[in-house]
Amino acid sequence: MTNRISHQNRQISIPVRHVLLSTVMVLFAASWLLTACARNDEGGGAAIEAVSTPKAAQVEVAEGKRGPLDLSTAIVKVAEENIPAVVHIEVTQRQEVANPMLPFENNPFFRRFFGLPEDMPKKFKRELKGLGTGMVMDAEGHILTNNHVVGGATEIEVLLSDGDRYSARVIGTDPKTDLAVIQISAKEPLPHVTFGDSDKMEVGEWVVAIGHPRGLDQTVTQGIISAKHREGIMDPSSYQDFLQTDAAINPGNSGGPLLNLRGEVVGVNAVIVSQSGGFEGIGFAIPSKMALFVAEQLISHGKVERGWLGVSVQDLTPELAKKQGIAESTKGASIGEVFSGGPADKAGIKKDDIVIAFGKKEIKDAGTLRNEVAISPIGQEVNVKVLRGGKEQEFVVSVGNQEDATKLLSASVKERVGLEAREVSSEEAEKYGLEPQAGAAVAWVDPEGPFGQAGFEVDDIILQINNQSIEGVDSFVGVVSTLKPHQKIAVLALDHRSGNRGYVEVVTQ
Repeated sequence: MTNRISHQNRQISIPVRHVLLSTVMVLFAASWLLTACARNDEGGGAAIEAVSTPKAAQVEVAEGKRGPLDLSTAIVKVAEENIPAVVHIEVTQRQEVANPMLPFENNPFFRRFFGLPEDMPKKFKRELKGLGTGMVMDAEGHILTNNHVVGGATEIEVLLSDGDRYSARVIGTDPKTDLAVIQISAKEPLPHVTFGDSDKMEVGEWVVAIGHPRGLDQTVTQGIISAKHREGIMDPSSYQDFLQTDAAINPGNSGGPLLNLRGEVVGVNAVIVSQSGGFEGIGFAIPSKMALFVAEQLISHGKVERGWLGVSVQDLTPELAKKQGIAESTKGASIGEVFSGGPADKAGIKKDDIVIAFGKKEIKDAGTLRNEVAISPIGQEVNVKVLRGGKEQEFVVSVGNQEDATKLLSASVKERVGLEAREVSSEEAEKYGLEPQAGAAVAWVDPEGPFGQAGFEVDDIILQINNQSIEGVDSFVGVVSTLKPHQKIAVLALDHRSGNRGYVEVVTQ
């Protein structure tokens, strides 16, 4: 790969996970020394496989608000009722990483200056450890947490509030929402949380967070809902609809519950915005409505099957509203493109239509529409209300499958940027020391296209685009499809020839 251009970008959106305690590799300039302080297990550690469970979890969902609250004891009761259902998660990940000096093995200058040995090892083993939080969902031991806590783990151990410790297996993970479900086999039925309705939470309502910040077990903090429907916090191709809170959450709180004063889970703590890496009053939780949908899908199918409308959408801005001849205060999602043969196309929805309702849900912006479609059952017929030429019209749409969208979008992305992606193989991940699901490999590249002109070659691996992590083909397609024409992007890539990583500037067409 050629024409590598360095690029730096300060990251302020930080997943709330405990900083990984990694073994260290040290390079000395005067004389070459590289040690990998890794645990060398003779039997190795078999990677945990995603396992689907045929029976859906019997998750307890609250019916609604009940009676007055005693505010002097409310937080005490929330803590007493829910601490037994909040667990401490310890993860171990074993990796083999490429020797960073290997590309210079045959370079006489480097061999002499750094004293490189004749028989230089090609790989080193290392062991990473991390901490997080989870919540028991049912008596069968299903535990809801974040994908960034358990994704790629070789071993997972769960510590209950009573001190009992269990090994856990992964039921399923969903990087698009940063959620995961694991399961333990306990001797007795486990205490579990009750889920509330995140849609009914109002800005200013008191909430309680429970977790294990920086390894401090059973920590309870309180605050309020600072805002709702926060988007653009993480990967723009992911499904975001965060609750914002000022309840103190820190690294280690990931996957822990955010509860209302009735002790009902309304969110899953996931992200903080911080320049220091610690609590600064801005935290984000995944709403319980989205979390429950994802968890039930993972438990039933081992993966998430999302609905698809077959359109690209954008927020209805005052400028777009004026162009459409409607009030600038109108809320909705503007249809930017309708995919031929997709569900919306078959139903009669057209470009520039403004969606104001999907089923019984009022649509205020593009994110709301995307999330509502995603959690709709595939094949379900839904009434969609739109504004066309300032007049309301209603269409019946049969919700499609998101997997069909990937095929269509991949073709569109291939034509737009001159690149076709594939999944990174397990052999490539091991060779380059990549985490599972990390990156998307180049399957085909047009030499005259944007990526080809920037020096990309087949088998190079794309790790990030504009500081957004790429986790497979779906992630790559999703991120690229949001890019604007003639936009400069910084791509973190791995050169398949040398194994080196670097930033490359690419200009979209």
